Amino acid sequence: MPLAASIRSSLLSVVGAAILVTGAIPLPAAQAVETGPVSKLPLPRYVSLKASRVNLRIGPGRDYPVSWLYLKVGLPVEVIQEYDLWRRIRDSEGTEGWVYYSLLSGHRTSIAAPWLKGKATLIDIHKSPATDAPLVARIEPGVVSSVSECTAGWCSVEVADRSGYVRQQEIWGVYPDETFE
Repeated sequence: MPLAASIRSSLLSVVGAAILVTGAIPLPAAQAVETGPVSKLPLPRYVSLKASRVNLRIGPGRDYPVSWLYLKVGLPVEVIQEYDLWRRIRDSEGTEGWVYYSLLSGHRTSIAAPWLKGKATLIDIHKSPATDAPLVARIEPGVVSSVSECTAGWCSVEVADRSGYVRQQEIWGVYPDETFE
């Protein structure tokens, strides 16, 4: 019997024995979170733009053409890939490209419901993390805010010297069910 077939047969025997003994199929170990090859930070992850002018390039290097120019400090973006000193990012509209790593900050920010931009609606910021808590402010979709923590479906945000809590599902710049302090 070839070696590969022998290993497969042995493995099937072990799995079969585990099912007989426990009544369950053994599950693989928890999948590790992917980390960037350069930064060793999780991928994907949210960061924000550090500079007031950030070129988005079609490739990881200054020789690649600029496809977009960001002019908003603090805009949240998602790092989805790394190559040397370059980070491939995605913005809230789905635009992707490469930026130099020093133009990004670990400071967490968010955009209020960018999927509702242009619609006549407002996002509520509450005094405490509850829908019946008093309102601190109401913001339009597309407004950028600082995010200091997210817990139990609520995020603590600050915008225009007002701070409070917004439902996590109403902002872009944090993952669903993500918690951090």
